[in-house]
Amino acid sequence: MASTSIVLILGSGPRVGASIAEKFASNGYKVAVASRKGTGSKTAEGYLSLKADFTKPDSIPALFDAVKAEFHAAPNVVIYNAGALSIPSDKDSVLSVSAETVVSDLNINTISPYVAAQQAIIGWETLPKDTKKTFIYTGNILNVSIVPVPMMLTLGIGKSASAFWVGLADLTSAARGFRFFYADERKEDGSIKGHELDGPAHGEFYAQLANHEENVPWHATFVKGKGYVQFK
Repeated sequence: MASTSIVLILGSGPRVGASIAEKFASNGYKVAVASRKGTGSKTAEGYLSLKADFTKPDSIPALFDAVKAEFHAAPNVVIYNAGALSIPSDKDSVLSVSAETVVSDLNINTISPYVAAQQAIIGWETLPKDTKKTFIYTGNILNVSIVPVPMMLTLGIGKSASAFWVGLADLTSAARGFRFFYADERKEDGSIKGHELDGPAHGEFYAQLANHEENVPWHATFVKGKGYVQFK
């Protein structure tokens, strides 16, 4: 592993985000985590904790600047783990979600990660060629399956849009050694995990993706204990 092995985790909750951070730290990475509860200082685990507002895409570059200032190098692994959904004002009418709310959630689900990917590439250009450079977006089944629940509207819009640009970025960046993944944990039968997401399973799989193991495609569907599993 290169001496510049640094991971920036954007959206660090107590389950998935915390497990990802723990796994990468155990693999020798310097870890930075960004969330609404960020402190601007080190956590008890030794992570750099940054305060973030993912509704504001123009705030993303400053997070990368803070990582470089602290660790004297850009992060070679960037993980976007934030997400948002909003309940319609009329629970039975999907289009009762206001346009303003759609925009706010789209910023969190699509625009901020897009800006993060741009910043990742800027940083990667400064790193040694033999350093593995990886962007991972925490997705779900909504890019390929419409769940008929009105409250899925803004989340589904964001996941679908992000899956496209993540896939396009990956398929057009191979020659540069950059990998982009839309990671989606599934049940063994391929159905949505929903609230049953497994934090440690994400940590294990994301560490594999960061090492560019087993030629996993950009649409990285996975099952706990099995790793990548292709679903139709």
